[in-house]
Amino acid sequence: MKEIEVYTTQDGKCPFLEWRNSLSTEYKVRVNKRLQRMREGLYGDWKHLQNSKLSELRLDFGKGYRIYFKELDNVIILIIAGSDKSDQKATIKQANKYYEEYITRSTNK
Repeated sequence: MKEIEVYTTQDGKCPFLEWRNSLSTEYKVRVNKRLQRMREGLYGDWKHLQNSKLSELRLDFGKGYRIYFKELDNVIILIIAGSDKSDQKATIKQANKYYEEYITRSTNK
């Protein structure tokens, strides 16, 4: 079983949870089930992003929903952000910044 950590900014905001909470109840349940499968090592439809250290979990419902994550030490899956196809490029750009900030914070502890 893998551990899932959800990224939180220095000021306490959680971009992924803000995105997920904006979804309908049905879609929130489906996202949660997909994350549970990830905990079990069953990633389903996903790919490494080009020119990024992140990966994209592709969800086959809604408006082409995506979840951006990084697997760390083959144990922790850091969930950074979510989006749909309409704002995908901007979300990936921001998710990369969040990841770099996370790494900087982690190494300065």
